[in-house]
Amino acid sequence: MSATNNSSRGRQTGGNKGFQGKKRDFKKAKETPVADPADGIRLNKYISNSGVSSRREADTYIASGNVTVNGKVITEMGFKVKPGDEVRFDGTSISPEVKRYILLNKPKNYITTMDDDRNRKTVMDLIENATKERIYPVGRLDRNTTGLLLFTNDGDLAKKLTHPKHNVQKLYHASLDKKLELKHLQRLRDEVIIEGRKVFIDEVDYVVGESKTEVGIKIHSGRNRIVRKIFEHFGYKVVKLDRVIFAGLTKKNLPRGRYRPLTEQEINTLHMI
Repeated sequence: MSATNNSSRGRQTGGNKGFQGKKRDFKKAKETPVADPADGIRLNKYISNSGVSSRREADTYIASGNVTVNGKVITEMGFKVKPGDEVRFDGTSISPEVKRYILLNKPKNYITTMDDDRNRKTVMDLIENATKERIYPVGRLDRNTTGLLLFTNDGDLAKKLTHPKHNVQKLYHASLDKKLELKHLQRLRDEVIIEGRKVFIDEVDYVVGESKTEVGIKIHSGRNRIVRKIFEHFGYKVVKLDRVIFAGLTKKNLPRGRYRPLTEQEINTLHMI
């Protein structure tokens, strides 16, 4: 797919506060007391740091009685976990972990789930030796879709990357069963309604140097099988689908079926989304 001609949705940054502002911030930072680890951390943060969920989701689990501390059900939002406390989520012991971020180039015939009762191959089989921490896929790719899939135990980041309001973009290379007609390409660039809801297609074009069966499509929708449904809506079948970009991450130097940890720069960029 050719480079985008659309203007990017850039973020405006605040103006430079200057030296005086920095001095005030420095003074404020010096006066802020350092938290004592012995005081503990809030239970929702503890759960999030354990990779179970985001903090907001953790509040719901706490209120629902899913969490115990030292054998006692805790429903108090501000409860703090002290060093040595035993925390259990749905009966399973949890503890804060080092945050891990693993990028996989998913091959075909692997399903995106933690386990499968039909003993089919899952993406977890491919990254089982990536880290000792328990990590989870961010979003999903269906069994026959290949390409980028991110795994992490950072519940807050996973929530951010899958929430519609953050407009996280994904670029797919779709191979169709027949040439995409120009009239349909133009209609894809207009408003598209699938199952009664508008689909936000950021960019779509023929892949440069390939036949017109090869199409690049950039979206920020997270709806299930949405790319396949888009083309089916116009009478085309997607015979191959590959996610080549996810949240700015690319497949560069990452062969199919292989994984790698994210760089510090990539992690920092994701947190800025």
